[in-house]
Order: sequence, then structure tokens, then C-alpha cells
Amino acid sequence: MSGSVYGNIFKIATWGESHGKGLGVVIDGCPAGILLGEEDIQKDMDRRRPGSTRYGTKRQEGDTVEILSGVFEGRTTGTPISLVLYNQDQRSRDYSDIQHIYRPGHADMGFDNKYGFRDYRGGGRSSGRETAARVAAGAVAKKLLSELGISVNAYTLSIGGVRAENKDLEECKKNPLYMPDSSAAEKAALLLEKAMSECDSLGGVVECVIKGLPIGIGEPVFDKLDSSIAKAVMSIGAVKGIEFGDGFDAALSKGSVNNDGFYMKDGKIKKHTNHSGGVLGGFSDGADVIFRAAFKPTPSISKIQKTITNTGESTEIVIKGRHDPIVVPRAVVVVEAMAAVTLADLILMNMSARIDNIKKFYS
Repeated sequence: MSGSVYGNIFKIATWGESHGKGLGVVIDGCPAGILLGEEDIQKDMDRRRPGSTRYGTKRQEGDTVEILSGVFEGRTTGTPISLVLYNQDQRSRDYSDIQHIYRPGHADMGFDNKYGFRDYRGGGRSSGRETAARVAAGAVAKKLLSELGISVNAYTLSIGGVRAENKDLEECKKNPLYMPDSSAAEKAALLLEKAMSECDSLGGVVECVIKGLPIGIGEPVFDKLDSSIAKAVMSIGAVKGIEFGDGFDAALSKGSVNNDGFYMKDGKIKKHTNHSGGVLGGFSDGADVIFRAAFKPTPSISKIQKTITNTGESTEIVIKGRHDPIVVPRAVVVVEAMAAVTLADLILMNMSARIDNIKKFYS
């Protein structure tokens, strides 16, 4: 299947299905010499792992990652890195009654019409479980970025209509919704409990902050920094929108307000404000890169919904199985992963932008 490979130099190819034997990713183009062990990747896998909180699917997966290639004596070798995660708690029988029915809000109809049939066991490649492979790849990309002093941190900004006002990253680790505001987390939990009692689901927004990115990362026209991150993040199944900096609020502003003025400090270019979200003309501008991704409510709900069969007959469906009442908290690390993979790729691409850099490398 095409569409499962992403990147130009730092390239990833994910594989596997929600209810197959396992999932994995092959990473090509990762430089040699980076310290990397399974424990480095496992930290992020545990953040995404299903069954870890009340607000996630009850499916129990250890998501234990194995490095099959590309690492020797604790360092990357420069050859393809292959990572695998084996499924342990799939229940395909939960999906047997929907093999001929299109679930509202899912990719069932699209797969059926595109390929002539579909893997109905949890959605196959369109399942949220596919993102486990992305998180594994993202952990490797983060190791590369950390060598350059670049960090990528995301958190739950809002759930339903409840928004975090404080931004304390340490607080994220203290609540299951991964919100940086304890008061907002408590209110969001009550809102989520209500939705769950009504057999319904909620959506929310993930905010991501990238620090330490040098000026000039991003390629002109089609591979701009923001457009590249947007493509990567929008490829996450439940994401329905993305904005950088002031985002859609910029449409309500004026040029005199929205423009970020420059000044010099210690020989470096700085900005008085950051309405641009750290991206100007498609290039990083030296400020923190800030973007937000909007996630739709989980489409798998236990309410009666009207739909059709694959032969066009009208019917109703109540979706069974083990599903997240909200995907946002577990998706936080997925957003980080796709941003990190994109940055790793663009940074490597940027090395060839100037002849003096190439001469310096080969001198």
C-alpha cells in the first residue's frame, strides 16, 4: 500500500494492522553514532500505551518495543533501523458483526471503495493503533534532535470546552489527561465522565512547543516548516485541523499587531512577540515553534447510529469493543513523534542548502 512512507532523508515506513500479529517501523537515513537503546524508545511507548488509564481503551497491550536492526553496541549504525511491537490482546471477534456495515466517522467506506474490500478488524491500517509505530520512530528522531539541543514537548491544551490556562509541563505527568493545569484537568475529567455515562466521546486540542530550533529550517514553497509539520500532524487519523502561532485569530488581527518586531541580543536576532508561532516565510525564525492540533471525538461510541451496509441497505449500529472515550491524552506523544520526525528530516535537508557548509564538511 502506498502512503505508508514519510520523509526525504530521515525516512520512515510504518507497517502492520491493529489486529494483525504486530506493528512496526523501518527508519532509513538516521545518522550513525547516536546512543540508542530500547529503553529510550519504551519511555514514549509507555506514554501512548493502551489500558493505562480509565480514559483510554481497556485493551491491554504492553507495547514492548524490540530493535531488530540498525543498532550495534548501543549506537545507531547508519543502516536502516527496524522496530517491532507485537500485538497481544486483540479481540477480532468484537468486529465480526460490522464486517458488512460502514461505521459513521470511520474509514470503512473509503477502504471498501478504494480497494474493493477492507480489513474490518479494528479498522486495519486506519486504526489508531497504527500510531504506535509512529511513536517508536519519533523516539529515535527525538534522540537525534537532543544531540542538537532541540526539544519537542506537547500536552493536552483543551478537552471539550475546558482549556488549560496554566502551562506547567510537570503537572502533565500528575493527571491521566496530560493537561498542564490541575484545575482544568479536574473540570475536564468531570466533563469526560459525563460523556462516558452517556455512551459518548469527546475531542480536544493538543498544543506542541519546539525549542532550540535554529533559524532557517524549512524549504521554500512546498516543503516549508509549517506546511511539512501540518502534513505530518494531519496524517494522524483523528486530527481535523492545525494552526501555528495565533492561527485563525490572526485573521481578526491587524498587521501592526500581528507582525513580530526584531531586536538584537548578545549578537543574536530575537523577536519582541511570537504571533507567527516561530515560523516566517516557511522558515524557523529562532523563536519557539508553537502549533495546535484539533482532534475530533472518538467515532466508536455505544450509541445507536444510522448507517448503511456495503450493499447500500439502511441499518443501525451500536459499536461494540474496547474504545477510547477520548484519544487526546494518548495522542499527545503521537503529535510529538510526527513533529520530531519532520524536524529530523528538514534539519538533514538543510545541511545541503549552502556551498560553504558543504565545503566545510568535506575540507
